[in-house]
Amino acid sequence: MKKSIYIIVVVIIALFAGWYLISPAFKVVEKNENITPSSEILKESIFISNAHEVKGKAVLIKNEKENILRFEDFETINGPDLHIYLASSLDANDYIDLGAIKGTKGNINYDIPEGIDINKYNKVLIWCVPFKVLFSYAELS
Repeated sequence: MKKSIYIIVVVIIALFAGWYLISPAFKVVEKNENITPSSEILKESIFISNAHEVKGKAVLIKNEKENILRFEDFETINGPDLHIYLASSLDANDYIDLGAIKGTKGNINYDIPEGIDINKYNKVLIWCVPFKVLFSYAELS
């Protein structure tokens, strides 16, 4: 009897873990955020696939108040706890976390904190935090 309860508990945990890991991949979150007309493009690059397919480009924009990282015509698969990093390398050892991904499709803006060296942090990473996996990236130049 104890063995069957143990098996049931393991199966329930495995099902829950599988649902947690796989279900986000099927969730498409579309956003279309605007930018101010007086914005100046500083750098841009197309996204490059790593662990998952991606489309679109990353654009570094300066407006009258701040720097903004903008994803244009962006499309990627979702995943568990994806974050947007500005990084100095692709291994995410030295990065600025811009927060959780806002959308998996569309035109999306991320505010860059004041004082960030955009020449040092010139790589945009879409990073899966729990698995430490680089989904895709862009090298701003």
